Amino acid sequence: MFGLFTPFSTRSLRSIHLPHAPCRSFSFTPNHRFPRLPTRPSKEPSNVVPETLSFRQQVVKESPVESFSEKVKAPSIRNQVMFFVLGSFFVFTVAAQRTEHDTAFWTEKMTHTGNMVWKFRAPTSEEIRRARHYELGKKLQDGLKSMQQTIEEWPMMIKHTAVWSYVQVLQPILDASEGKRMCWTIGLANAAVWLVWQFPQAQRVMRRSFTHSPLSGLSYTLLTSMFSHKSFIHLAFNTMALASFGSAASLHMMRTQSHSPTGLPEATPKWHFLAFFISAGLFSGLVSHVVAARFRFPRLVNMLKSRATTAPASGTGTMFGFGAKSAKETPSILPSLGASGAIYAAVTYTALAFPETSISLLFPPTPPIPIQMGVGGFVLLDIVGALRGWRMFDHWAHLGGAAFGLWYYHYGSQVWDFFRIGNLRHVSKRNQNDDA
Repeated sequence: MFGLFTPFSTRSLRSIHLPHAPCRSFSFTPNHRFPRLPTRPSKEPSNVVPETLSFRQQVVKESPVESFSEKVKAPSIRNQVMFFVLGSFFVFTVAAQRTEHDTAFWTEKMTHTGNMVWKFRAPTSEEIRRARHYELGKKLQDGLKSMQQTIEEWPMMIKHTAVWSYVQVLQPILDASEGKRMCWTIGLANAAVWLVWQFPQAQRVMRRSFTHSPLSGLSYTLLTSMFSHKSFIHLAFNTMALASFGSAASLHMMRTQSHSPTGLPEATPKWHFLAFFISAGLFSGLVSHVVAARFRFPRLVNMLKSRATTAPASGTGTMFGFGAKSAKETPSILPSLGASGAIYAAVTYTALAFPETSISLLFPPTPPIPIQMGVGGFVLLDIVGALRGWRMFDHWAHLGGAAFGLWYYHYGSQVWDFFRIGNLRHVSKRNQNDDA
């Protein structure tokens, strides 16, 4: 046994045989502990072994490759729809609460003035508005007297100028309806946002938070973009249109409420109009968002995909391999801003409420034309612009606002009564719980 570990002598390997084993030379015995030495390639043809794929190659082969249009997902519309529904419900609820609060306050105040008539019946909406107007005039007169006492020692010319300026500014406020004052308040808010646009340091924040881009995925910009105007011309035209048509719309809302079957008194229509304005703006922005997300965006992706497959050679075009002309003609989805959609709702509402009214355009100057003819012409122009893809205005937002104004003219009174009655029930139930 120990001889196996001794050096081999001149004895041949072929002469070594294991006992009780078949006669086979040692050179043909397999040894699994050592790798087999390579042999010379055989001249005879052998079977071809298929190439083994790597793990990455197998994954790529088994996984379907997504196309460009499948990788790019369309913007969502669910969050924006929910924001419009919940936002409109919220603003109408708050507006109904504020209206009930003002009405209850003035009803109680007028009941305790000593007038025997109001001890047997509640004041009407018209009587409450007259009392509010008288109270406002009294406050303005007290302010004028206080200012005169303050500047009594000033030079006569400066004193007269100050009094004249006070009257010129506050007399239109006293003469205006409460709906028009609300329109002026909205205009002041728009002007404040426009002033922020003028600061270069605020451009980035304003573009993100005060313009609505369907590609951003944001929902709250449907609200903030309503009060945002980057151009002064845009701000001026929208403010003038809002003051004219918004006050007329609020006047009709007030008259409709006075003839409502519920007969609920209303101290002021300004909260009702504010809720209408915000809801109309949200709906018009939502219409523009849905059109961009569900129609314009897939069309844009398919156009980019088709142009990418037929792109010119490298170095002959611009970005993405498109020529300058192709890049210019490629439709884009731009952010939107402004209160035009909400103003369109007020314009349409006014045209339906006062069909005998005539209007004149400042640009281009026109003679007086019937309001329904003028509004119909603007709506037709927006339809053509939306179908033709004009980009100067957000035509889909305009059409959404017009549709909201049309719907609210027919069903707005029922919607407002629903929120007011619901608020009265809530207040009555809360009072009962407090008494208990």
